[in-house]
Amino acid sequence: MAPIRDDVMRCGGIAIPLALATLGGVLTGHLASAALLQGLGLWLLVLLAARQWFGMLLTLVVLSLAGQLLMVRGGELAEGLTRQDLVLEGRLVAVSREARLSRLRLEIEACRPLDAGLPSCERLKRVRLSAFEAPDMAVGERWRLMVRLRPPTGFANPHAFDYRAWLWREGIQATGYVRRDPAPERLATSGVRLRQAALEHLASHDLEARSARWLAALTLGASERLTREDWDLLNASGTTHLMVISGLHVGLVATCMLGLCRGLARCVTPGVWRLAVWPWWLAGAAAVGYAWLAGLEPPALRAMVMTLVGLWVASGRHAPGPWQAWWLALAMVLLLDPLSAWRPGLWLSFVAVALLILVWQGRPRPRGVRGWVLALVRSQLLLAPLMAAAGLLAFSRVAPAAPLVNLIAVPLVSSLMVPLGLLGWLLAWLSPLSDLCWWLFGGLVTVLAAVLEVTVAWLPLRVPAPDRLLPLALALGAISLLWALPGLERRLRLAGSVLLVLIPLLATSPTLMPGVLRVRVHDVGQGQLVELRTAGYRALVDTGPRFGSGFMPLASLWGPGQRFDDVIVSHADLDHAGGVPALLAAHRVDRWLAPPGAPVAVPIQHCVAGLAWRRDGVEFRALWPPVQAGPLTSNDRSCVLEVRAGSHRLVVTGDAGRQVERAFLERIDGPVTVLVVGHHGSHTSSGVQLVRRLAPRHAIFSAARYNPFGHPAERVVRRFREVGSCLWFTGRDGAVTLYLGGPASSRVRAERTAPWRAGGVEGGCLALESPATDRAIR
Repeated sequence: MAPIRDDVMRCGGIAIPLALATLGGVLTGHLASAALLQGLGLWLLVLLAARQWFGMLLTLVVLSLAGQLLMVRGGELAEGLTRQDLVLEGRLVAVSREARLSRLRLEIEACRPLDAGLPSCERLKRVRLSAFEAPDMAVGERWRLMVRLRPPTGFANPHAFDYRAWLWREGIQATGYVRRDPAPERLATSGVRLRQAALEHLASHDLEARSARWLAALTLGASERLTREDWDLLNASGTTHLMVISGLHVGLVATCMLGLCRGLARCVTPGVWRLAVWPWWLAGAAAVGYAWLAGLEPPALRAMVMTLVGLWVASGRHAPGPWQAWWLALAMVLLLDPLSAWRPGLWLSFVAVALLILVWQGRPRPRGVRGWVLALVRSQLLLAPLMAAAGLLAFSRVAPAAPLVNLIAVPLVSSLMVPLGLLGWLLAWLSPLSDLCWWLFGGLVTVLAAVLEVTVAWLPLRVPAPDRLLPLALALGAISLLWALPGLERRLRLAGSVLLVLIPLLATSPTLMPGVLRVRVHDVGQGQLVELRTAGYRALVDTGPRFGSGFMPLASLWGPGQRFDDVIVSHADLDHAGGVPALLAAHRVDRWLAPPGAPVAVPIQHCVAGLAWRRDGVEFRALWPPVQAGPLTSNDRSCVLEVRAGSHRLVVTGDAGRQVERAFLERIDGPVTVLVVGHHGSHTSSGVQLVRRLAPRHAIFSAARYNPFGHPAERVVRRFREVGSCLWFTGRDGAVTLYLGGPASSRVRAERTAPWRAGGVEGGCLALESPATDRAIR
């Protein structure tokens, strides 16, 4: 027994090396370098020969985590299976419904392509699917589905939500949709599931809708029940952390169980109750059981590990110190879920705990109600700036109301709402008492929601300018540390805080020089949105698509309250004008331009040949359509725009066809610097005459990577290659940003770096191949 006890005693000492090994494994798996893995393998052999068992353990941890991450990455759908018919069998782990559309997450047990000549998909383990008018589906059921998939991808735009990164950290290896022919086939029901039974029991009670949603989220971890309005309110008030199963909830369950069991032990064995071990074990079991009831999703799993380690520290039996426990908990979470390293919630939780350790280590325990209230207020005020800084870095937004509202919300939720909700579940067999608990819970929900709404109306959510995010986050984090570090004089803290507040306020945003034009072709999928900016002017050419689900990519590009001088809608098709409702709802537009007869549903000025304007030394000119554009099709009425910045020129042709191109070519002097290729690279546009006349230095195709149309077309790509154009494709490169005019005119930046461009002409101009050559598209 002595060696085992010694190992336990030394566990605190191995916490930091173990945590560093897990972080090293995550980094190794992320880099996915064959040389690095081979080097680690050789190092493992050296340690084996030297009988360095501890070093071997740490190296095995690194290799294990790297291997898990490489398996997830290697299991992503092969390019050759894109949009091919696949038969999947698996278990549903998440189901949500939006009108007639169902969102499914499937854990795959078997996968096979319908065509025997296609690559294997047996390494595919988790996919996200859309199903239109699907039959009733429930979590835990096994289904056989015919699907069409594509590798995980997403829009890549500056300072915008990275859907591809979200898919990665959720372990999703492909996305797609369920085919209705053949119909989905249920292979097995979900059986008895405690969480699902609890949700069904909750649905049978006559609770107000918001109270039922918040009760399910707070006590069962069913955050999918919350509506968009709920999330908007929580995000704006900085209280999102209260509505997921976090350390607060799991710790509360464990603390209540510990208190009850220690009270029982005091009654049963009054002389030695302090030495009883079983209350601590039962508290740990309660934490595990509650996290399991909540589905063991990443937040619940993280909270369970942190609570178990916290119980060990609090027990005082050969327990590590607070900092060793912090490192040990981090190591355990990463070992159980390596993908959590990419989840902002992990670092938000551990940063908050680290600050609390720093604040309270060495301080006496609070006494009495007044002492605990002051301790709570002090902790919340010290956490607020650091959490705001972390939120800025993770989500590019800050909730000014968070410090104030959390002073009310945290004790209300932790001390009243969660206990009432859980007590209602414990008394579910006594319906009157359970209903009373949940009625009181509903009243508190109404009070809390009212407080949040009033506070948010007074201090709404802020989305700082991208260039101010880092200075503001660093200043807030430094303020929090300044007040948390022990031994500093109050005058030094106050003076430092004032100086740190001034830093982001005095920071100036970079501005464009007169005569310089910034062109950004955003990545919006199968559509087009081009942003033009000069020193004092901002315009959009097209607004991106609107999808069948109603989602508009434009809504994800900027925070609300943006101002645009001009919005030029080249024509009214949904892939060009789909974002108009998002602009109307959240932003201000001074002038709308569109071709005659375009049904844009806003007051417009006609964009016709001859219309011209000048801003900050940059000239804008419409080349097409003519005033009498009635006989032309919607595509051929497209507004064609030319922009001159010094000696450089940009041309955007919308969806105009080859016949129209020959008509307006007379008004353009070639060559041009940048051409946003017409009709997303379709063979109906970019005729030989236009390509040879304009011979653009940069040709940009705005289209989705896995689009079903084969854009850009092979023959179109070949034409631009023949004239020496540098080709860019938003589906692969993400948003493409160029500067025309002035000394910055040689800068071209793609949001998604492509290794195959590294050795090209001028460091980034290798020719693009058409996706139409891919068998999956053909």
